Amino acid sequence: MESNRESARRSRMRKQKHLDELMAQVTQLVKDNNQILTTINFTTQHYINMEAQNSVLRAQMMELSQRLESLNEILNYLNSGTNSNNSNDGFETSEGFETSDESFTTIISNHNNNPFVIMNQPIMASSDMMMFQY
Repeated sequence: MESNRESARRSRMRKQKHLDELMAQVTQLVKDNNQILTTINFTTQHYINMEAQNSVLRAQMMELSQRLESLNEILNYLNSGTNSNNSNDGFETSEGFETSDESFTTIISNHNNNPFVIMNQPIMASSDMMMFQY
């Protein structure tokens, strides 16, 4: 009878130990789950913020692209007007500047020495040239 009592006591202790281990495991899993949920919420919020910034940047890119296209059209118009007219209409080419096809700009000035820049090439923009600050 005493042996049975001792055996029952050991069995209860084993069950209690197993129950304590399971409770500790549940506590750890709940803690891990909360940490994962916090990370997911943070990442989701970060994603939403990046999407908002991306939308703003896309809109700015579209606006800048349209402005660039307009400027290129103006430059093409100005260049076609100056290229079709062989005379300089009172303007002279400044000395010391390249006027070949490879030059980026041709600097001309009128008789009052007021500089006027005519672009020989379209303005090109790339994403690495643009820096936006918020």
